[in-house]
Amino acid sequence: MLQDFLPWLTIAIGFVGLIWSADRFVEGSATVATHLGVSKLVIGLTVVAFGTSAPEIIVSISSSLKDSGELAVGNAIGSNLANVGMVLGITALIVPLPIKAHILKEEAVIMFAVMLIAGWMLWDAQLQFWEGLVLVSLMAPILIWIKHSKKEHPEELEDIPTVNLRLGVIWFLLGLVLLIASAEILVWGAKEAAFALGVSPLIVGLTIVAIGTSLPELAASIASALKKHHDIAIGNVIGSNIFNILLVMGIPSIIQPLNLEAEVFSRDYAGMLIISAVLISMMLFSYLKSNNKQSQLGRLAGAVLLLLYVTYYIVLF
Repeated sequence: MLQDFLPWLTIAIGFVGLIWSADRFVEGSATVATHLGVSKLVIGLTVVAFGTSAPEIIVSISSSLKDSGELAVGNAIGSNLANVGMVLGITALIVPLPIKAHILKEEAVIMFAVMLIAGWMLWDAQLQFWEGLVLVSLMAPILIWIKHSKKEHPEELEDIPTVNLRLGVIWFLLGLVLLIASAEILVWGAKEAAFALGVSPLIVGLTIVAIGTSLPELAASIASALKKHHDIAIGNVIGSNIFNILLVMGIPSIIQPLNLEAEVFSRDYAGMLIISAVLISMMLFSYLKSNNKQSQLGRLAGAVLLLLYVTYYIVLF
């Protein structure tokens, strides 16, 4: 009897852990950024994004070692869909997110360019060793560019309650560890529940695993937005999507070349590309409408992204 309820119990524990640890993680990262004089956008695009992408990386490597390459690719694409449709959609519904011009002109362009490169590699429903190597190798120059380019237009750090740097580092590391652990607990429970309901492994990769491993991004982005650290919220999603394509999809194909179903490109990759193009189009429209002043991703845009995300799952099933 207990075994029947165990998956659902772990799901509940995972949710609670994500909410609490995301709050600590965001507080710690904001404190570290303030003490080091580092832009919050850079923190969001790098440290926070990598930390919240860690569950996807762990799941993808594990699935590749177990000859489940499609689960790894489904996890990367599904997580990006979730990041834009679910994470940004829900976050914008709760708190409209200001969009700074350079996010639209630089970071969003890099994200979309990385997706186009991935599409060129996925069109033949295969990912070879050299393709994975190219994806992973692109990560270093992007990180170097982020570090140096932000010096040209440093953002004004918002007034935030800061704590002792040592305590901030402790919260940052503890929050990161608990975020990953909570995501793993939640994904395990969700996978067990899904298998009990007779859901296929491919669908699990695109749905349960992708949504579960995207929950750290959701929790961190909502917590950041509510604390008015908008750059962390936006940077987290964009950075996480870049990490997902370059690392979550790239590393497994280095471990083992992947042969995929045609639908992974024609349905799942296409869905990711469309929802990302809609996001950038809405950001551009808002930017032009505001006469080149600060634009925002408002509640209507959030509703559109969430609706597109739900529509994808209707098509999927």
